[in-house]
Amino acid sequence: MAEEIPWERLFEEALRVRQRAHVPYSKFPVGAAVLYADGSVVAGCNVENATYGLTVCAERNAFAAGVAQGREKPVAVAVVVDTPEPCPPCGMCRQVMAEFAGPDIPVRSRTLNGQEARYSLSELLPHAFTRSFL
Repeated sequence: MAEEIPWERLFEEALRVRQRAHVPYSKFPVGAAVLYADGSVVAGCNVENATYGLTVCAERNAFAAGVAQGREKPVAVAVVVDTPEPCPPCGMCRQVMAEFAGPDIPVRSRTLNGQEARYSLSELLPHAFTRSFL
C-alpha cells in the first residue's frame, strides 16, 4: 500500500498546519497529517501551554481531530519538523497511534530541507500496550 499513499499531499498538509502551531515556549512547531482509508487527510499542529504538561503534540492533535470527525482506519502518518535531521514522534504520540492504527502503519518524518526518515509503528513502538492486554 505504500506506493498508493499520497505522501506529498500528506507532507503539504503537515507543512501547512505547522504554520499554525502555538509554540511560544519551545519555538518548535510541528505539523502532522494522517491519511485515512476513505482518502481523507486530517492534520494537526502542536499546541503548547504555560504549564508544559498540558501541551499536546501535532500527531496527537491530528488523531484527536480524526476521532472528532468520525474518521476510521488511519493508513499513514506524515510529520514535518524544522530540525537538522528528521525527528520521530514522541512516546506519547506513538502510544496514541497504537490505539488507532495497526503496527504496520507507515510513519514518515521530513525536515524543512527535505530530509526524510521512514518507519513503521512497530519499529517506533515494538512492544505497544494495546487493547489486547485488557
